[in-house]
Amino acid sequence: MAVWALYRYRHRDGSSKDWAVITHPDGSISTRWGKTAARLPSVNTRNGVRQFDIEKQKQAKGYVFVAEVTIDNDGNVAFPGQNQNHVNQQAENEHLRPLVETLYWHIDCKADHDTCVNLGNEVRRMLGDLQACDDRVTQAEQDWDGWQQLLALTLNAEQFTQSGQIQQAHGVMPWLFLLALKYKGFADIDIDIATEHSRELSADLKAEPEVLAFFGTDLDSVRPVAERLGLLKPKLNLALAMADQDDSWF
Repeated sequence: MAVWALYRYRHRDGSSKDWAVITHPDGSISTRWGKTAARLPSVNTRNGVRQFDIEKQKQAKGYVFVAEVTIDNDGNVAFPGQNQNHVNQQAENEHLRPLVETLYWHIDCKADHDTCVNLGNEVRRMLGDLQACDDRVTQAEQDWDGWQQLLALTLNAEQFTQSGQIQQAHGVMPWLFLLALKYKGFADIDIDIATEHSRELSADLKAEPEVLAFFGTDLDSVRPVAERLGLLKPKLNLALAMADQDDSWF
């Protein structure tokens, strides 16, 4: 079984995520990643890069080498001396758990001053948009500690690193807010959001029905807020758009 180099990044809240890399005989590089667990589900293979170079990039972001491990085709990780059958059983047990239990978020801002200023401005603008929708924001969502953390961290337009969690009780708004920031794609600002079981979430709401269900909502219910945050394009109301047009069908 192939031997991979396993690295780990530890968040301030005590959670962690893993990243593994291997060079194949044909020179291609494969990487696997996800929340620290018995299985790393996400995988990517590419050419034209060196393992040494991408390992250095990860180390610069705070990843620390853990061990050389074996990983099978399903992403199940086995440390030296660990029984692979036991690892496979652990992975099977994980598959039986709910798809979403907690969301973990991490922001690594290494941008220049101007980009940090733009990030701070965007944080405040989006919070203003959410306040304008205050009839949709519950008290639990208002109590999420991430609001004040991000306001404070972006106040001085400086680089920072911050992590946290979004529980079901916090409601859907914190997740929508972070997704909208991620969707903006600020240079040198990495925003990662993952489920309890290591799946990285995209900024495409239509691809995340399980997360919406976790918060007890659906796409249509969050559409007004999502449109305001820029996550969804406004639906075209054909009747309204043609209201001022002359009837020339016949």
